[in-house]
Amino acid sequence: MADWAMPHKRGLRSKKLSLHSNLWQAPERSGCPANVNREPSAHKTLCISPAVLASFRGTVQNGLPLEIGDTVQILEKCEGWYRGFVLKNPNAKGIFPCSYIHLKNAHIKNKGQFETVVPTEDSVITEMTSTLRDWGTMWKQLYVKNEGDLFHRLWHVMNEILDLRRQVLVGHLTHDRMRDVKQHITARLDWGNEQLGLDLVPRREFSMVDPDDISVTELYRLMEHRHRKKETPVPASTHHLFVHMKSLMSSNLGEELEVFFYIYDSRESKPLSERFFVKLNKNGVPKSPEKTERQCTLFVDLGSGDLRKDVYIVVHIIRIGRMGAGEKKNTCSVQYRRPFGCAVVSIADLLTADSKDDHLLKVYACNTESDWYQIHDNIIKKVNSRYNLSGSNTGLAVALQLLHGDIEQLRREYMAIFTRGVSITRKLGFSDVIMPGEMRNDLYITLEKGEFEKGGKTVARNVEITVYALDVDGQILRGFVAAGSGEPGADEYHSFVLYHNNSPRWTEQIKLPIPVDMFRGSHVRFEFRHCSTKDKGEKKLFGFSFVPLMQEDGRTLPDGTHELIVHKCEENANLQDCARYLKLPFSKAHLPGNNQAVKGTKESFWITSFLCSTKLTQNGDMLDLLKWRAHPERIGDSLSKLKEIDGSEIVKFLQDTLDTLFGILDESSQRYGLKVFDCLVHIINLLQDSKFQHFKPVMDTYIESHFAGALSYRDLIKVLKWYVDRIIEAEHQEHIQQVLKATEYVFKYIVQSRRLFALATGGQSEEEFRCCMHELFMSIRFFLSQDSPANGPITHTQAVFLRTFPAVYGELLKLFTVKEVATFVRETLGSLPATTHADCPLEAVKLQCIAKTVESQLYTNPESRCILLPVVLRLLQTHMQEQKDLVMCGHILTSMLSLIKRDDTEPSVSEEVDLIVDSLLGVLLRTILEISNRPQSTGGTMRLQFQDVTGEFVACLLALLKQMKDKHYQQLLQSFTSKDELRDFLLQLFTVFRILIRPEMFPKDWTVMRLVTNNVIITTVLYLSDALRKNFLSDKFDYKVWESYFYLSVIFINQPCLQLETFSPSKRKKILEKYGDMRVMMGCEIFSMWQNLGEHKLNFIPTMIGPFLEVTLVPQPDLRNVMIPIFHDMMDWEQRRSGNFKQVEAKLIDKLDSLMSEGKGDETYRELFNSILLKKIERETWRESGISLIATVTRLMERLLDYRDCMKLGEVDGKKIGCTVSLLNFYKTELNKEEMYIRYIHKLYDLHMKAQNFTEASYTLLLYDELLEWSERPLREFLNYPMQSEWQRKEYLHLTIIQNFDRGKCWENGILLCRELADQYESYYDYRNLSKMRMMEASLYDKIMDQQRLEPEFFRVGFYGKKFPFFLRNKEFVCRGHDYERLEAFQQRMLNEFPHAIAMQHANQPDQTIYQAEAQYLQIYAVTPIPDSQDVLQRDGVPDNIKSFYKVNNIWRFRYDRPFHKGTKDKENEFKSLWVERTTLTLVQSLPGISRWFEVEKRELVEVSPLENAIEVIENKNLQLRTLITQCQTRQMQNINPLTMCLNGVIDAAVNGGLARYQEAFFVKDYMMNHPEDGDKIGRLRELMFEQAHILEFGLTVHEKFVPQDMRPLHKKLVDQFHLMKSSLGIQEFPAYVRASPIHFPNGSPRTGRNSMPNILSPEGGRVVPRRSPLSYPAVNRYSSSSLSSQASNEVSNITGQSESSDEVFNMQPSPSTSSLSSNHSASPNVTSSAPSSARGSPQLSEKHKHARENSCLSPRERPCSAIFPNPLDPTQRTMPHPSGDASLPRSEPNISNPEKVKPAPSSWSLDTPLSDSVGKLLCPPVPPRPSYSGSPAKNIRSQSPVPASRSPQKTSAPPFTPSPTECQSAGLVANSPVLSGSYSSGISSLSRCSVSEASGTEAPPSDHALPTSASSGSDELFRRENKTPPPYSVYERNNPRRPVPLPHSLSIPPPSADAPPIPPKPHQLRSGKPEGDPRRLEQLPRPRPLPRKVSQL
Repeated sequence: MADWAMPHKRGLRSKKLSLHSNLWQAPERSGCPANVNREPSAHKTLCISPAVLASFRGTVQNGLPLEIGDTVQILEKCEGWYRGFVLKNPNAKGIFPCSYIHLKNAHIKNKGQFETVVPTEDSVITEMTSTLRDWGTMWKQLYVKNEGDLFHRLWHVMNEILDLRRQVLVGHLTHDRMRDVKQHITARLDWGNEQLGLDLVPRREFSMVDPDDISVTELYRLMEHRHRKKETPVPASTHHLFVHMKSLMSSNLGEELEVFFYIYDSRESKPLSERFFVKLNKNGVPKSPEKTERQCTLFVDLGSGDLRKDVYIVVHIIRIGRMGAGEKKNTCSVQYRRPFGCAVVSIADLLTADSKDDHLLKVYACNTESDWYQIHDNIIKKVNSRYNLSGSNTGLAVALQLLHGDIEQLRREYMAIFTRGVSITRKLGFSDVIMPGEMRNDLYITLEKGEFEKGGKTVARNVEITVYALDVDGQILRGFVAAGSGEPGADEYHSFVLYHNNSPRWTEQIKLPIPVDMFRGSHVRFEFRHCSTKDKGEKKLFGFSFVPLMQEDGRTLPDGTHELIVHKCEENANLQDCARYLKLPFSKAHLPGNNQAVKGTKESFWITSFLCSTKLTQNGDMLDLLKWRAHPERIGDSLSKLKEIDGSEIVKFLQDTLDTLFGILDESSQRYGLKVFDCLVHIINLLQDSKFQHFKPVMDTYIESHFAGALSYRDLIKVLKWYVDRIIEAEHQEHIQQVLKATEYVFKYIVQSRRLFALATGGQSEEEFRCCMHELFMSIRFFLSQDSPANGPITHTQAVFLRTFPAVYGELLKLFTVKEVATFVRETLGSLPATTHADCPLEAVKLQCIAKTVESQLYTNPESRCILLPVVLRLLQTHMQEQKDLVMCGHILTSMLSLIKRDDTEPSVSEEVDLIVDSLLGVLLRTILEISNRPQSTGGTMRLQFQDVTGEFVACLLALLKQMKDKHYQQLLQSFTSKDELRDFLLQLFTVFRILIRPEMFPKDWTVMRLVTNNVIITTVLYLSDALRKNFLSDKFDYKVWESYFYLSVIFINQPCLQLETFSPSKRKKILEKYGDMRVMMGCEIFSMWQNLGEHKLNFIPTMIGPFLEVTLVPQPDLRNVMIPIFHDMMDWEQRRSGNFKQVEAKLIDKLDSLMSEGKGDETYRELFNSILLKKIERETWRESGISLIATVTRLMERLLDYRDCMKLGEVDGKKIGCTVSLLNFYKTELNKEEMYIRYIHKLYDLHMKAQNFTEASYTLLLYDELLEWSERPLREFLNYPMQSEWQRKEYLHLTIIQNFDRGKCWENGILLCRELADQYESYYDYRNLSKMRMMEASLYDKIMDQQRLEPEFFRVGFYGKKFPFFLRNKEFVCRGHDYERLEAFQQRMLNEFPHAIAMQHANQPDQTIYQAEAQYLQIYAVTPIPDSQDVLQRDGVPDNIKSFYKVNNIWRFRYDRPFHKGTKDKENEFKSLWVERTTLTLVQSLPGISRWFEVEKRELVEVSPLENAIEVIENKNLQLRTLITQCQTRQMQNINPLTMCLNGVIDAAVNGGLARYQEAFFVKDYMMNHPEDGDKIGRLRELMFEQAHILEFGLTVHEKFVPQDMRPLHKKLVDQFHLMKSSLGIQEFPAYVRASPIHFPNGSPRTGRNSMPNILSPEGGRVVPRRSPLSYPAVNRYSSSSLSSQASNEVSNITGQSESSDEVFNMQPSPSTSSLSSNHSASPNVTSSAPSSARGSPQLSEKHKHARENSCLSPRERPCSAIFPNPLDPTQRTMPHPSGDASLPRSEPNISNPEKVKPAPSSWSLDTPLSDSVGKLLCPPVPPRPSYSGSPAKNIRSQSPVPASRSPQKTSAPPFTPSPTECQSAGLVANSPVLSGSYSSGISSLSRCSVSEASGTEAPPSDHALPTSASSGSDELFRRENKTPPPYSVYERNNPRRPVPLPHSLSIPPPSADAPPIPPKPHQLRSGKPEGDPRRLEQLPRPRPLPRKVSQL
C-alpha cells in the first residue's frame, strides 16, 4: 500500500475527485468498531484515489461490499476501518477495512457535480484499466451468447494486455522498449474495441486525446487517420525472406553435404542475392545445430517487384566425397566437391502460405553432369529430359516465411528470430532505397566456365579451381573468401569437379568482402588442378589465372564478364612470388595487339565480377572531376559529363563532389559559374528521386557543417535571376523548370553563404544583398504575373515555381524578419493573375502553394498570419464558391482552424475568427449543402472522396462555430442587411445541422466526434434562438424558420448517440461528466421557445404534435416533465380556435401507434402523461372533454404497450392474437380510426394464418370485406393490395375467405359466400366464373356430408391479478379448444404460455385480494356449449353431419354444473339432497369468431333440484340406448361391443340398485307429501324408468340377433339380470302406453323424403321408420362399462368420483344429471375424478362419502365418464313433460338432444373400428317408442330405398395443433359473427368419441379450384347487440339483391313433395342475437355510427 501521511491518527478524510460541501453529509452512526473518533471534514480536495485491492463481502454490520478494482470515496477513518461509498453507487454507504484499499495519487477534473478523478499515472495505464473493466462485462456476455471463438480470442488479448500493463507499471523498460510496449497495448485495445463494437478512441502518441484540448479539425484528422489505418493498412515496400534449413531426407546419404540457397530471377536469368551456405553432416542435418545463425538466414531488402511468380528460391546441393557416388571407399582418400541435386520454389507461393510453414522440397539431379550449371533453369522451365528425381524419397525440409517492413520494425516484432541468431544474406547490389551511412564493399566473382586442353591425356580432365585473394605484398588475405553467408570466410575456395570435362561450366558465386584500404594492389588468383581418380587421387596443378582488383588510376575492376588468360605451370611451380606473374597480361581483352600467340591459345577461363561498394568507383569521369586541380584543362568536360554519371556514383561521393563544385566556383566563377550552377541543380534534383531521397539530410548536414563558400551567394543569385529573367523569352522551358525545381536548395546555399560572409566580415554589404534579393523577387513577381494560355509553357513554369516556393520561407526567415518575409510572400502570391481559365492547371497549384504556406512555420506566427490571412481567404473563397478543388480547400481550412485553437489565448485570434466568419461561414454552409445534395456517383472512389471532403468541411464548420463567442455572433447578426438574408442564413444553418446529425455523417464508432458535434450544435442554437425571437415573432413571424428550428431540435433529441440509456454505465457517466444530458437542455430550449410563440402556436397545431410526441417518448424523466405540458398548451389553443381539440386527438392517436410500434414509450411514460396532463387541465373550462381525451390516449397506450410486449420474439401466438383483437376493437369502437382498424385486421389475419386458425382468419378478413361494396370505385394501393376497383378487391377477399372457410371445415359459411359471389357473376353474365363458383359450392356440400369434423371442447379461463396484460387482467373468457385438446392438455398449455401463473384449484369466484394481487392466477374449467339452433337440431331427417355444425357454432352461452347437497344429507341415499348449481356464461360475441376466445359478459346462476336431475339422467341414458340400438339395427356398427357394454352397464347397475335409489328417494309418500308441486315430475320419472326397461328389453332382442357365439354366455347373463331388474322395479307387464307404440322416434314422427328409409320389422312384426336423434352420434367410442348403475350408491360414487374406502370428496363434483347413467351430456365438463375405474361400477357406496360445495376444485385427475357431458340447455328454458292429455307428436325433448359419451373398455373397441353405411341415407333399427301422452302411436311411413353407397372405413388423420387459448380473446368486436367448423364436445378426452364420419370418412383436402386473382363479397347491415357491445361487422346483414335463402324447417312434418335436404341457415341468422329468452333480443338496438367513406381509398 502507498504511504499516506495523515495529520491525525484518526479523523475524517475525503479522497476522490473532490469533496464539495454540497456532497458532504453529517457523519452517520454506522457499524465501525468501538471508540470511533469522528472529526468534521475539512472541505478540500486531496489528490488521493483509493482503489480496492481485494473483494470484500461486507458481511459485518453496515459493511459495504467491494469488488476488486472498484474506486471508493472515503468519508471517515477509524482504527483500521474506512467509511465511504463506491463511486459507481454513491447512495450505498458503509464500512470496509483499510487493508483492502490502495491509495493512489490523483488529480481532479471537471470539479463540481460531475467531477472526475484521474490517477496521476500514465494515461495508457488508465485507459487499459477502464477498458478492461468494460471488456470484462461484455466478455461474459460472449460466453452466454455462445460466441466461443471471440470469447477465447478476447480472453487471450486481455491476458496479454494485463502482462504488458505489469511491465509498464514496474517501470524497468528502456525508452524505446516502453514505446514499443505502448504501441502494442494500444493496438490490442483498438482491436478489442473494434471486435466488441465499441467506440474508436482518438489518440496521439499512444495517449487518449481530450476533445476539449484540441480543435475539432485536429480531432477529425486523428479520427480519420485511425479509421483509415484500421480500414486499409499501408502495404510495406520492403520485404524479407526468412529461411531455416532443417534437414535433407534421403536413402542414399553417407557423405557430408553443402547446401546453397539464393534468390533467382528466371526472367532475367540471373541471381538477385548472394548465397546462403549451410553444411550438413552425413545424416543430412546441420553440422552445428547449436549455432542457429548457421542454419537460419534472412534474405533482406527484397522490393515489391521481387515478389513475382518468376522469382524463385534456388537450392544447390553439393556432396563432399568420392568422384563417383558408387566407388569403393578404399579407391581414393582424397575428397572432392561433386554435384548432388537441386530444388526450386517460387516466392509467389509463400505469399499465400501460412506463417512459418514447413516446406518439403523435391530434390532433382541432372541426367548429364555438363548441364549442372543450368539445372535450376531446366526445372523451372520443366525440361524433363534433362533432370530426374534424385530419389523417390529425397526431400529438403525447410521453413520459409515472408516478413514485411523495414529491418528495424522486424527486430521489434520478431525479437525471437534476432535473439537466437540469424545470418543476413544481402541482395546483389544496393536496395531500392540507399541509406546514407550504409557501409558496404563487397566484390562478387562468379566462376563461369573454362576451356582446357587434354594435356596429353586420352580422356578429358577433372578440373578443380582453387581461388585465393592476395594483397599488395602477395600475402594471402585470410578469411576474405566466402562461399556465402551463414559460414565464416575462408582463406581459399575450391570449386566442385565435373568428371572428364575439358569445357566445364560452374556458375559458382563467391564473395570477397575485402576492406577498402586493402583494395589497391590486391588481386585474385585462380589455380587449376586435374583431379586424378588413379595414383591415389592426386590433384596436379596445370595452370593458373589472375585478375587485379584496382587499376592504376584508382578505378576498380569493371563489372561484367572477363576472359582470363590461363598461364600454364607445373605442380612445383613457385607461385609465391607474385611479382613474377603480375607483370604478365591477365585478360585477353588487355593484350597488346602484337601478342597474337597468346590471343590464339585455346585455353581460357571466364569470370563475372560485380562490385557493390559505397566507397569505390569504376567511373573514370567521376575520378576526373574529383581530381580537377590535377587537370585544370579538363574541368569543362568533367562538369559536362557529370550529368551522365550514374546517380549512385554521385551520392557515394556527394560531399566531395559538392566541395569540388564550390571550389571551382570560387576560383573560376566567371568562366564556369553557369556550368557549376547547372551541375548543382542536377545534383539537387537527383536527390528528389525516391531512390536517393534519404540523402537529402546528407546535403542538409553538408550545408550546415561543411559548406564554406562565403562568396557563392552573389554568383548563385546572379545566375538564378538570369534564368528567371529569360523565362518569358525562352522558347524551351524544360531546363529553366529544372532550375526552379531546385529553388529550395539554391536558396539554402544562398542564405548559408550570406551568413558565412556576414560572420566573416561583420555584416558588410547587407544593403547590397537586400537589393539583390529584392530585385530577384521583382523578377519572380513579374514572371508570375504573366497571363499565358492554360497549357502554355510559361504556365507550367509558374506552376513549378509555386510548388517549391513555400519551402523557401524557412530559409528567408534566417535573414529577414517575420513581417518582411510575410510581405515577400503576400506580394509574390498576390502577383498571380486573377482571371484564370477553367481548365488551368495553375489553379490547383495555387491552392497547393497556399496549403503549404498555411502549414509553414511562417504562418504559425500571429504577426505574419495577419498579413497572409486576407490573401489566403480570398483564394479559398473563390475556389469554394466555384466548387473547385474542394479537397484541397478543406485541407487548408483545417490547418488554419487548428492553428487558431492552439493560439486561442492570443488577442489577434478574435480578429482572425471575425475575418474567417465574414469570408467563409456562408460559403462553407453552402458548400456542405451542395456536397450533401449531390447524387452519389456509382464509383466507389468518388463517393469516398465526397464523404471525406464533407467530413473535413463539417469539422471546419464545427471548429469555427466552437471558436465563436458572443461578440462574433453579434457581429455576424449585425452583418445581415435585411431580414431575408438572416432568414436564409438561419435556414441554411439549421439544414446543415440536420445533415450533421444524420447517422451516416460519421462512421458508427465515432461517438467522440458525434458528441463534440452535438455540443457545438446546441451551443450555436442557444446563441441563435435569441435572434429567432427578436426577428421572427409578432408581425414578422416566419413559419418556415420556426418550423426548421423545431424540427432540428426534435431530430437532435432523438438521435441515437444521445440515448444515454442504451450505453454502458461507464460510458454514460463519462458523457454526463463532460457534456451533461444535452437532450434535457434542448428540451428546455424547445419549451422556452414554444412559450414565446403566443398565438402563433396555432400554426404548429397539429403539425408539431407528432415530433413533440416523439420527444416525450424518449426515456428521460426530466425531458418528459418539460415537454408533456406542451400538449396541454396545444389543447388549450385548439380549444380557443375551434371549440374542440379533435385535431390534437387525431394526430396524437395516429403518431402513438407508429412510434410505440418502433419500441418507444413505456409504462412510466403512460402514467406520467396521464398525471401531468390531468393536473394541468384541472382548472380549465373544457376539463371534461380534456379528461376524456387523456383517458382515451392513455387506454390506447395501455393496449399499444401490451401489443408491443406480446409481439416480442419468443412470445406465443395466442397472446399476440388476443392482444391484436383488443387493439383492433379499440380502434374501431372507441377511436373510429378506420385505416388503423384495417391495418390491424390484416395483422390479425396474418397471425391466424401462421397459427393455422383458418376459421378465425376467415372471420377476421370478413371484417374488411364488409367495409367494401360491389362498386366500381377505384381504390388506391394499400398494404399488399394493388391499385384496383372496389369490386375486384371484394371479389378477391371473398375467394380468400371461402378458401380459408374450406380449410377450417366451416363449409356452411363458405357456401353463403359462394352464393353471393355467384349472384354477382350472374348479374355480369360471367358464366365461366359462375360455373366455377357453382361447382365450388357443390364441392362444399359434398364435404359437409362426406368429411369428418371434430367437435372442439370449450374452456372457461379466468385471468386474475395485476401482472396480466391489460387486455386480460381480471377478466374471464371462454376459449374454443384445438382438435383433440382436452382439459388437462389445455390447462398445461395455458400454464406454459403464462409460466409465472398459479393455477387455482377451485371453481369459486375469486375475492378482491386475488384481483388486486401482484401476481398471475389462472382459473380453468371446461364448459358445455348451449346451441341456439334448436330448430335445426330437432328437425326430422337432418343428417348428423349437418347437425354437428350447429351444436358447436354460433354459440353465445355455455354451461357449467357443480353438484352440492342442500339440507341434511341422507347417508343411505344421497340422491335425496343432491342438487346441481348450474352457471350459464354469456359471451360478448359468439364462438367461433375473429378469435378463439371471447370475454364473458354475463353470468347467470340457477339450481337444479334432485328430481329434475334424475329426470335428465334417465332421459340422456334412454337416448343413448336408442341410438346404439338403431346403429346396430342398421348395421352401422361392425362391432357389437358398444351396445353390449352399454346394456351391461345399465342392467348390471339397475340390478345392484341403480333405479331403485330413485324409487327410494322420490316415490315414497314422505317425498310426495312434502313436495306436492312435483307430482308431474314424479310421473315423468316413472314413465322414463318404464321406458328404459322397455328399451332394454328391445335392446336385448336386437342384441340376441347380432351377438357372436363366444359372447352368448354374457347375453344370457344380461337376460337373467334384466328379469331381476324388472322384478326389482315391480314390473310384470309394461303399461299399455308403453306397449301401444312399437317404437319411439327420438326426433318426432318420421317424414317421407329422399332421406327416409325402409322400415324394418320389429320383433312384434310392426314396420316403423327409425330416426336418429338430432344429436345422436355413433357411440362406437363413447361407452362405459358402468353406464347405468342399479344402485343409488353407485350413482353417487360416479358423481363424486370417490372410491368406496375414500373419506373425502374428490376434487370435482359432477352434476347428478350425469351420475350412474353415465350421461355424457349433462355433467359439468370440468368435473374430474381420481377414483379408480373399479369404483365407478361399485354397487355400494361407503357412508363416509361427503358432498361439499367448498371442496369443488379443478385438479385434472382421472374422471368418471359419467361426470362430464352436461345437458346443453339451461333448465329454466327446458320444455317440461307434457301432461297426459296433451295431443301432440311423440315428444322431442330438447334436453336429451345430445348423445351420451361413455369411456369404453380398452379391450372391446377401437378408434379405427370401421362403420359402413350409405352416404346420406341412414338406416335405423326399430327402437321401443317413448310413451305418447295422447296415446296415439306414431305414424308408419314407407319410402323407397335407394341403392346404398359404400363408404371407406378409413379414419381421418387431423393433425394435432394446439396454439394458445389466448388467441381466442376479444373485447367484443364481432357481435353476431357466424360460427365455423368443429363439432360439439365436452370436457374429457375427445379420443373417446367419434361421429360416423369420424370413424368412416376421409377428410378432403382444401379446395383446389382455380380462383380468380381477386374477388369481393357483399355485406348485410350491421346490428349491435347492446350499447356497450362493439358493432358486429357481419357480411351477412346487408340487404344485397340476391335470392332469398329459406329458413330452416320447423319441427312439423313437411309434405313429401316439398322435401329437400336441409340448407344451412345464413350466418347472420345464426349471429343475429342471443338465445331466445334473452331480454336483449326483445328490442333492436340503434346501429353504430357509420365509418367515414375514406375506406374507399383503402
